[in-house]
Amino acid sequence: MTDTSLILGLPYIQPSQAQKHVTHNEALRVLDALVQLSVLARDLTLPPAGAAAGDRYLVASPGQAEWVGQSDAIAIYDGLNWTFLAPQAGWQAYVVGEGTTVVFDGTDWQGRDLDTVDSLGVNANADVFNRLSVSSDAVLLNHAGSDHQLKINKADTADTASLMFQNGFSGRAEMGLAGNDDFSIKVSDDGATWNEAMRVDAASGVVSTLRQPYFVARGSGPWLTIDTPHTDLVLGVMIAQNGGVYDPTTGTFTAPTDGLYCFLINGFLNASTDGRIAFSLNGTTQSAQMQVLLGEMPLSFTAVMELSTGDTVTCRSGNANDNLTFFQSHTTFSGWKIF
Repeated sequence: MTDTSLILGLPYIQPSQAQKHVTHNEALRVLDALVQLSVLARDLTLPPAGAAAGDRYLVASPGQAEWVGQSDAIAIYDGLNWTFLAPQAGWQAYVVGEGTTVVFDGTDWQGRDLDTVDSLGVNANADVFNRLSVSSDAVLLNHAGSDHQLKINKADTADTASLMFQNGFSGRAEMGLAGNDDFSIKVSDDGATWNEAMRVDAASGVVSTLRQPYFVARGSGPWLTIDTPHTDLVLGVMIAQNGGVYDPTTGTFTAPTDGLYCFLINGFLNASTDGRIAFSLNGTTQSAQMQVLLGEMPLSFTAVMELSTGDTVTCRSGNANDNLTFFQSHTTFSGWKIF
């Protein structure tokens, strides 16, 4: 058996030892110093003047005078002399002068209070990237009498300050300042490919719904006469489109989501035109039609429709048209989702 304990180095009373009380009292002295360890300060390199018996300190580096060579040691004053105990990794001490708890990491004493902690896990494990990790059904951030703000700060314009919403730790939606100072909202169905749905310009405040479906198409060629009722106008030259909602080969718009949509036909009619023009919903000519008077004239007709996902809209000749003659390359068909 060794002469001292393995952890604290407390002296053991040996068989047939004389003056056993000396060894016993030495062990009690060490225990008295270490159990419920608290120290008055941890920033002194010199023994303080007027120290009282029982005062304890953590020696700051570099230890000087009576503390020389004792940096990071626990210094105990017995009223006459200083004695020192070398800390082990994991020992904790309460610093009375700071109202804080420190822990020895094997090299230095480190603060462990929440105002200086490197990471924190609440019912979860924090790491070097997620310094704060919380696992719970909800998190409440309450006011302290009036207002409350949650602030997310980034270092520079090209950096990101955002809220990320995940499914199984795979991103599905993000809102905030992503790579610039405009406020944007974007979504993903796989965490890899992202679609920006909305952007608010930082300078002007103008809102852009970048993924709102729309299209603008025009015809190609000279005059064309349609003399059959309920015949769709196929305007096959795409000017603009978002979301792949218009098929230029058939002249058909397909609603990608439920909502309110607006459609517009603009063009120029031949003097021989006499009839109607209409918008068709799912292949059925609507009662909302425009009477085309006899004679050469510009054409402009607008309709607003509430559509469900998958509904189709075309622009077509109306009921009992004798003929509809229009200049193709001067005629445009457009549509967009209002909300």
